[in-house]
Amino acid sequence: MSCKVLIMNIIAVDIGNTNIDIGLFLDDKEQLIKSIPGRSQAKLATCLKSAWGKIPVAKSSKEKKRDGVIVVSSVKPDWTKLIQQIAKDELGEKVYIIGKDIPLPISLWVDEPNKVGTDRVVSAAAAYDVVEDAVVVADFGTAVTIDIVDEKGIFLGGVICPGFEISAKALKENTAQLPKTKITKPKAPYGKNTTEAINCGLYYSAIGTLQEVIRRYAEKIGKWPQTIITGSAAKTIKDDCDFVDSFVPNLVVKGIVLAYKKYITEKTENTDYTD
Repeated sequence: MSCKVLIMNIIAVDIGNTNIDIGLFLDDKEQLIKSIPGRSQAKLATCLKSAWGKIPVAKSSKEKKRDGVIVVSSVKPDWTKLIQQIAKDELGEKVYIIGKDIPLPISLWVDEPNKVGTDRVVSAAAAYDVVEDAVVVADFGTAVTIDIVDEKGIFLGGVICPGFEISAKALKENTAQLPKTKITKPKAPYGKNTTEAINCGLYYSAIGTLQEVIRRYAEKIGKWPQTIITGSAAKTIKDDCDFVDSFVPNLVVKGIVLAYKKYITEKTENTDYTD
């Protein structure tokens, strides 16, 4: 069996609950990552067309097809269909879906593997690919997920909590006088007014939850795992998380690229072995 290093041009699309992140990688090098509201169809089409236009035409293509691929991880089926339609209508291209067209990049030891969000799985795989040891990945988005991969690279599961926006909205909608609050790094550990008190409560709750979950994971696996945080809200809390090893923006996008490359590499190696 021969092992080939494959250099690729990939548009990686991370479809979340609120935003869609689009990353362009040319010859495996990150060129751009843009976050666009999922309901902004015109902006999504413009971004995809622009990114696709930067991919070179394949030398062997008489039809002048571009030498690239569009790969998607999604937690929102309706927006998956939207991206598929844009790719078909605007680019004449098919998209490849993680978990459907592309297999998951790591093994899962959970009750219902097909119900785990592919964003969680590709992030975990990307983290393990770097750490090569037990690792926790916490993604602070619309929801907060805190997942663990063991030292053998097996996804063991995780926890899911409401994110800042959901928590702040719940407080406003289920009380008579509490205001909707945007969460930022507090000036002090206690609030001098209602808005500051809510901000402190949700901010420190997120940090405390993360630390406690990691501690319990460590007790279960017998050692303290490395921890990586990602997601739109992670940058808000990262400076107060001295127990976290790394803050990696757009980890899902990087995990999508890893998943596709792993799939193609294994497919190529298996072909070589058969030949």
